[in-house]
Amino acid sequence: MKIEVIVQNGQEAVQAEKLGANRLELVSAMQEGGLTPSYGTIKQVLESVAIPVQVMVRPHSYHFSYTDEDLMIIREDIDVIQKLGCNRIVFGALNQDLTINTTMLEELIRLYPRLDITFHRAFDEVPFLQTAYETLAEYQQNVKRILTSGGKANAEAGKQQLLELVEKGNGPVIMPGSGLTPANIKGIHEFVGATQYHFGKSVRMGNSFKNGFDPEVMREVEEKLKG
Repeated sequence: MKIEVIVQNGQEAVQAEKLGANRLELVSAMQEGGLTPSYGTIKQVLESVAIPVQVMVRPHSYHFSYTDEDLMIIREDIDVIQKLGCNRIVFGALNQDLTINTTMLEELIRLYPRLDITFHRAFDEVPFLQTAYETLAEYQQNVKRILTSGGKANAEAGKQQLLELVEKGNGPVIMPGSGLTPANIKGIHEFVGATQYHFGKSVRMGNSFKNGFDPEVMREVEEKLKG
C-alpha cells in the first residue's frame, strides 16, 4: 500500500517522509490547482528526501489543452527536472474535445524515454473514462499511474467508477485522489481496492496548504490503509 501526499517545499517533504509517506507530489501554486515548481524548490526537495518525488509539470491553470508554445515550456521544465537527476513527473494533456492528447504524450516520451509519468486529474475531464484508460494503457511503460477521482468531484462520489477502473488492471495503476480524508478512506479503500492513494490538504493542520502535516491524521490514515 502506497500513500502519496502533496508537498510544496523541502521542509514539508522532510516532514512527510518522517510521518510515513511513501511518495511525494511536488507542486507550487496550490491555489491554482498545482503548477510546476521552481528550479530551486525542485533541487531542495530532491536533496532532502530518499522517497520518490513526482514533480508537477503544468505551465498554467487555464485548461489542459496546450499550445506549441506551452509545449516548449513543458520541454524546458522537463529538461531542468532531468538535469537535477529526476525522471518522475505529474502531467496530463487533452485535445480540444477533451480526449487524451496522444500526440503530445508521444512527443515527450520520444524526447525523454525514461520518464515515469503520473497522468493527473486532467483524466477526470475526459468524456469516457474507460476509453481514456485504454488509450493510456498503450503508454504504460512510461505512464505508470493515473491520479483520478473517477470523473467526479471527489473520490467518494466517483468510487463506482474508480472500482471499475481498478478492476480493468491492464494498464496504469489507478491512484484515487481528491477528497480523501481519515473519515472516508477506510470505506473507499474497502470498496475500490486500490493499492495507492493520494492525499492533499486533509492530512494537514487545519485542512490548509498554509500549514504543515498533522502527525495524528497521518498516523490515522496509515493505520486505516496499512493495518
